Amino acid sequence: LITCFFSSSVSEDLGCRRGEFSRKHYGSVELLISSDADGAIQRAGRFRVENGISDENIDYTPGTWHRTDVHLENPECHTRWYFKYFLGKVHQNYIGTDAEKNPFFLSVVLSDQNNQRVPQYRSILWRKTGTQKICLPYCPTKTLSVKSILSAMSLDKFEKSPREILDPEIQKDLLVLEEQEGSVNFKFGVLYAKDGQLTDDEMFSNETGSESFQRFLGLMGDKITLKGWTGYRGGLDTKNDTTGSFSIYTVYQGHEIMFHVSTMLPYSRENKQQVERKRHIGNDIVTIVFQEGEESSPAFKPSMIRSHFTHIFALVRYNKQNDSYRLKIFSEESVPLFGPPLPSPPVFTNHREFRDFVLVKLINAEKATLETPTFAQKRQRTLDMLIRSLYQDLMPDLHKVNNMLNRRSFSDVLPESPKSTRKKEEARQAEFVRLGQALKLKTTVKGDAPTNLTTTSLCKKEPWEAQSFYNNFPHEVVCADSWGQSLLVSTDAGILLVDDDQPLVQVFDKTLQIKQMHVLEALNLLIARTDKGKDSRLLVFRLSAIQKDIETKQMIRSKYDCRENKLERTKGCHLYAINTHHGSGLRIVVAIRNKLLLVTKKYSLCNSLTSSSQLSSSDSPVDEFQYIREICLSDPPVVMTLIDGPTGDSDNMICVAYRHQFDLINESTGESCRLHHVEASKVNFVAAIDVYEDGEAGLLLCYNYVCQYRKVHPLNGGSPFIQQSASDFHFSWNQVPYAVVCAFPYILAFTIDSIEVRLVVNGNLVHTAVVPELQLVSSRSDIYFKATTAASGSSSSSSREMSSRSSPQTPITYEMSECPLSSLEGEVPCKNLYKIPLSNLVGRSIERPLKSPLVPKVVTTPICSGIASVPVTHSLSLSRMEIKEIASRTRKELLGLLDEPISKTESPKQQKKLPQRQSDLKQGAVQSTSSDRLISSSLEGNSEQCHLSTSSETDTVANTEESPLSSSPFQLTSLYDEDIIDLK
Repeated sequence: LITCFFSSSVSEDLGCRRGEFSRKHYGSVELLISSDADGAIQRAGRFRVENGISDENIDYTPGTWHRTDVHLENPECHTRWYFKYFLGKVHQNYIGTDAEKNPFFLSVVLSDQNNQRVPQYRSILWRKTGTQKICLPYCPTKTLSVKSILSAMSLDKFEKSPREILDPEIQKDLLVLEEQEGSVNFKFGVLYAKDGQLTDDEMFSNETGSESFQRFLGLMGDKITLKGWTGYRGGLDTKNDTTGSFSIYTVYQGHEIMFHVSTMLPYSRENKQQVERKRHIGNDIVTIVFQEGEESSPAFKPSMIRSHFTHIFALVRYNKQNDSYRLKIFSEESVPLFGPPLPSPPVFTNHREFRDFVLVKLINAEKATLETPTFAQKRQRTLDMLIRSLYQDLMPDLHKVNNMLNRRSFSDVLPESPKSTRKKEEARQAEFVRLGQALKLKTTVKGDAPTNLTTTSLCKKEPWEAQSFYNNFPHEVVCADSWGQSLLVSTDAGILLVDDDQPLVQVFDKTLQIKQMHVLEALNLLIARTDKGKDSRLLVFRLSAIQKDIETKQMIRSKYDCRENKLERTKGCHLYAINTHHGSGLRIVVAIRNKLLLVTKKYSLCNSLTSSSQLSSSDSPVDEFQYIREICLSDPPVVMTLIDGPTGDSDNMICVAYRHQFDLINESTGESCRLHHVEASKVNFVAAIDVYEDGEAGLLLCYNYVCQYRKVHPLNGGSPFIQQSASDFHFSWNQVPYAVVCAFPYILAFTIDSIEVRLVVNGNLVHTAVVPELQLVSSRSDIYFKATTAASGSSSSSSREMSSRSSPQTPITYEMSECPLSSLEGEVPCKNLYKIPLSNLVGRSIERPLKSPLVPKVVTTPICSGIASVPVTHSLSLSRMEIKEIASRTRKELLGLLDEPISKTESPKQQKKLPQRQSDLKQGAVQSTSSDRLISSSLEGNSEQCHLSTSSETDTVANTEESPLSSSPFQLTSLYDEDIIDLK
């Protein structure tokens, strides 16, 4: 009986679909016209309307799954670098002018607290166009000058060379510059509209709201008395009650929010336009409109409101029958896309989830509005004025001071300076730090600190959270690809098959060195590039033959057993690429120096089924491939990506990167055209990722710090048509990645010590996870990576005992590996393999788990109509016992209680301890900071090597023996120098 992989796995299907995305999730632009009761047109405007999507192909029922894509975009705790990493610490600031005589400021700090004793430089460049932030690796043997830092920021030419600013007062001015990015606190308008009201005068004239409106206000925040209020006031009078006596206020993830409620603002019977109310709500960027009435009644339109300032309207309706809220978002046309996208239908029966969704949506909406031309130009003028004013104030003082410190490079350190200046420099640094810490404390007490306090009642599991796959992996990884639920890994010891609950299985010995591989389960193929230099080849294997060797344990293949598997004409290849959607026909492009070899599979899927009786495990799959053509390039490609054309007939393309450019090449004709030219002295090509927006091909071009999206428009002749499109965009990473993975709605950048998570549609930052010694292993379906986890040698408790004592806010979903202990060192680094399920990222669940090749199970599944069924090795139907076992294991993993009795995630006592909305931010900040310090110190391990101190660096760290440990690198690292930890 022959075992073939002619049915694609669910995980592989997700891998093929993850590059597909649509902006339709974020609404469509419409022309909205409002009219009065007589039908006369009042106003008109173009708005993007978000009302949820209606897609018949969606394979889930709305309301049955918990949303995981509700995130604050560009959170201040990750973007306000100067407050977080520089202020109150020794750092250097420089001033200079570029070639166009525009002044700029540069701030540089050497930081290692967020990288678990892995130092790195953080740099901020202040210019009139905005701020640019990058991380640079630290090398003790290589000096780093100011000029090299600016060169990394694409600033190579100067009118005046940078000079250092020694005055500690510069910290105040730079903090003001950072605050121009936007406020950390928000004010939102709330307008009550009765059923049938069509004008803003009618809506603003409502003296009181209904009972359902009052419940909605109570859900959004707390009712406070304005007189004597000491928190964020949002422009309201807190002394004389001239703006009303009460208001609604809340704190969400460190952001203070004041609501301008129309029925709580002063009402005037003589003034029909209610100018006092419009003065506040009309000057809010975001306004919530709570409308009474049935769905069939006339709906609210933004054109009903006369305001040039309000750009976002959130329409809320309450349904008494099922106690649910319906949400609809109107965004002015110029506002960039922002998340989270509305569910389909946009109905919320869980009020707590509705509150979280609305607050996140509105905060993201105001941040996106600040990027519109209207606000961006104002911010740029303000920033330019502040920078020029500060430059004029500082330059005379810098010319007067003749000090060697003004001309030193950043690599110069204090011990190398003369003894006569060392004490003076130490005194200056002490005063510098003292002033910075005082300024940081003042900003925090005032409520303007960009901190992240957990104020939600739910401990949300983020989609990028990793699962432990294999603890203490002993080998160096070269490359890998997923095979079912297992991982086929090329290592220094040979090719191994790794499973999370199985011992390592040797597939090939170490004589076969695989540098690149693809496991194609649907085609029963393994494609691999082996060796290096002139001896490199492309090999093709049948997965069924490899699996047979594993099952029978007959032999471990070597390099000399693979002569029959070599693909012709591929000798000397240094790179290859395959098409993502290989179900329509597998295409391979092999790069041999500056030549491209196009190879395709001879037979389609169904045609190959008819001849399956002729196949045997001994047949070489090489015969199934055919050489098509050869294409010559001017230089050897560094990056290659295959792009599927809309018809697949003479319009498929190849994107190649070499020298300083990305080119597009037509597969049929070999014609090439320039897609993008990189304007930089040095180029580090990372990737060219093919994505498909509503079926139309596009490319994410990643190089240096930049990720740029370009749409590709193929013509009838097959030649690509390149032009600037309104849908094109670009953004910058904080650190140069070595790999980029797209999984809509996210795009993940992997660096040597961090994972940066952003959104594909706008490039906004969502999360930064610090992962020491990070190595991406595989990402074609599920994402696998290797990282270091420190296990303290002082603790003798097992991981199960630790999980039983874990805090309810830090659920343990898998066990910590026990690494061998050393008598000389108290801490031994363990290299573990982790897995981020692709289904978590793309928001769809895999209903039937895949079977590992290590545990084969043959079932019969029909493939094509009219063709006999073919046995496959992964299960597509499960027994009742299997379903029960999987459900039990999944439930335990979600609760973080493996091998323990299942219990509810929150007891009544635990619910009381969960963070509540604070009426006073200062009190909440102190409480959250102190509790988070204890949690952070528990997670970080040894107190002598932990660097999670406050600005004064006096906090002590709890002993590891009394603290829970987690094997996820996401939970082992503090992301906040001020010790405010956001535990997801």
